[in-house]
Amino acid sequence: MLLKLRVDPATALLYPEGWQSWTPTTTYGATDEPFQPVDDAHRLMGYGPGACGPGFIGSGLLAVRPAHDEAIRLFAAPSPLEIHPIRAVLEDDLLLLDAEGPVVEHATGTNHIPTALRSWAVEFAAGAGIGPVRPAPRVWCSWYQYFTDVTEADIVDNLAAMDARALPVDVVQIDDGYQRDIGDWLEPSERFADLGALVSRIRTAGRRAGIWVAPFLVGEHSRVAAEHPEWLVPGAKPGWNWGQKLTALDLANAAVHEHLVRVFSTLSALGIDYFKLDFLYAGAIPGDHRSVTAAIAAYRDGLRVIRAAVGDQAYLVGCGAPTLASVGLVDAMRVSPDTAPYVEPMSGDLSSPGQRSAIMTGRARQWQNMVLWRNDPDCLLARQEVAERETWAAHVASVDGLRSVSDRINGLDEWGLATTRDYLSRGTRSAGPTPRSDRDRDS
Repeated sequence: MLLKLRVDPATALLYPEGWQSWTPTTTYGATDEPFQPVDDAHRLMGYGPGACGPGFIGSGLLAVRPAHDEAIRLFAAPSPLEIHPIRAVLEDDLLLLDAEGPVVEHATGTNHIPTALRSWAVEFAAGAGIGPVRPAPRVWCSWYQYFTDVTEADIVDNLAAMDARALPVDVVQIDDGYQRDIGDWLEPSERFADLGALVSRIRTAGRRAGIWVAPFLVGEHSRVAAEHPEWLVPGAKPGWNWGQKLTALDLANAAVHEHLVRVFSTLSALGIDYFKLDFLYAGAIPGDHRSVTAAIAAYRDGLRVIRAAVGDQAYLVGCGAPTLASVGLVDAMRVSPDTAPYVEPMSGDLSSPGQRSAIMTGRARQWQNMVLWRNDPDCLLARQEVAERETWAAHVASVDGLRSVSDRINGLDEWGLATTRDYLSRGTRSAGPTPRSDRDRDS
């Protein structure tokens, strides 16, 4: 038992930090029921090891306001390498706190949770050696219009539309669908005849090239899984997606490091300098023979290998990533589940895509912006068929973080095009890579 904290159940608030980008995260009342996964599949992919069960569970960070007029008590991991669940269970007027690893309590002097969190983040960032947050490029992404059916022609058509409409897009990012399978990143799908030529075309147009990779994830149907089972973590269960069982690369394996260097050096040599790194949680989950601590250490080593392969000037965006375990290793971080053209998550789980999921968690993590990284609230979707597009546009603009858009440009109506132009125009102007140097009830 870490401690017993007397609280006023009627006015006490808790903020438990979610394990990864998609984990539902918000400020709760002490008598609320925290969000739980709807099934085991969502638990594996969205909630993390030790992140379910009774009470409120913060992944390396838990803030408590004992009563309306009392200062926040903030309990946190001492470093990004020591991220463990911190649990709080209410019994009458006592909050019972426990943790599975080292925890440091921080004095805050405020009863406002976002202020307390941001002050702590400044200290945590300094301890992790983070300097000023880098300027972010403005991005067009293929995902939310084309999903895995994207083709080389789709990229070319939108590249031409950016020029015709004079949209201020710095990076054209090719998302999931260009690769043969999950894990086979250097083998193109039948819809991409020549990735290198496409990248060259993007750069010749005066824009930067970006790409989506889930670097630590391997699909059971992939060539990597078939040819190198010794590269995979025994017992690791990152979930099911793309119609197949998923597994994870063993980031403590020197041969896996060589594989990552080969993949990312090749992509970088094509002229790609913007990398959306997705499903990163796969690199940090324990297996049969490794602890949570060992998994996090290996995960951080894996991200360092990628950084070394692409160089300091490349821009790295984390997604589906263990939040606090990633501090100091990415330039921008997705701070919510995926958005969607619809509001409610189809699965009923708030770790799943949906505007309500993305707004709730993205808003709750606003304290991280420009301190730990530049927050990525996900892409602006402005086409007519997007439900409540005005509400979603207002949310992504309010975050003022990484600005990306994901519509077929020539399919936008007048409002959609004007909103897209305005959103991008207010973002950071970035002609090239830059050297590294819902429920806020207590506001």
